[in-house]
Amino acid sequence: MTAEYELFALRYATRPAMRHEHFIGGDPHDGPMPMDYFVWVAKNADRAVVIDIGFTEESGGKRGRKLERCPIDSLSLLDVDPAAVEDVILTHMHYDHVGNFHKFPKARFHLQEPEMHYAVGRHMRHKQLARSFEPDDVCGIVRLNFDGRVQYYNGPAEVLPGIGIVPTGGHSVGLQFVTVNTARGKVVLASDVTHFYENMETYRPFTTAFNVGDMLDAFDTLRAHAPTAAHIVPGHDPEVMRRYPAPSPALEGIAVRLDVAPKSG
Repeated sequence: MTAEYELFALRYATRPAMRHEHFIGGDPHDGPMPMDYFVWVAKNADRAVVIDIGFTEESGGKRGRKLERCPIDSLSLLDVDPAAVEDVILTHMHYDHVGNFHKFPKARFHLQEPEMHYAVGRHMRHKQLARSFEPDDVCGIVRLNFDGRVQYYNGPAEVLPGIGIVPTGGHSVGLQFVTVNTARGKVVLASDVTHFYENMETYRPFTTAFNVGDMLDAFDTLRAHAPTAAHIVPGHDPEVMRRYPAPSPALEGIAVRLDVAPKSG
């Protein structure tokens, strides 16, 4: 029997933004389109797995982003102790997905190897690409690798029973999404493969891009790994907080359950 998990999205920050910021080529009907920032947790009786770890107050502040809550300290709201977490999946190395590695003293980090090559390679001389990375975060993961705490992959894999990774590239060279087996079937955590539902639904990629063709192909890859479109969860869409229920009244506006069916979009 395949392992099943409870699955949660925890919102740790949000920022105002406009529609033209989220689509290559802009948007003819410009208007407000805020962006949320999440970390995700899959847990069952055997383990708690954290997927992406957010940005720090320092790295966010450099970019005009403000924490509403520390994403890692807030894991306690979901009864998860970061000191006990043994596995963290990093979908990619952008600053808002890898900034709190130091808060997991015993975890092993799961990452596509091409993403690390990209983050330390020749393309980082281009400010347009390098601005999405925080050098201290990159160096921190390099040091963890020297400590034997990074598991690299070069393709799809089952990381743990019931949890898989699928690389797509596009937004970042080694970007991967995560599949989690839940009571409602396989849920696809898209991360930045599609920032918003609308990127995927209209085939208009997000503005931060390494390879636009790969970004477009990745929308099809998401669908191929999901039972239905309703099983795909975008990486930064405030709509996620509206479509899914909070685990408890105390967590309204902070966290939602993704292992139950969403309201209709």
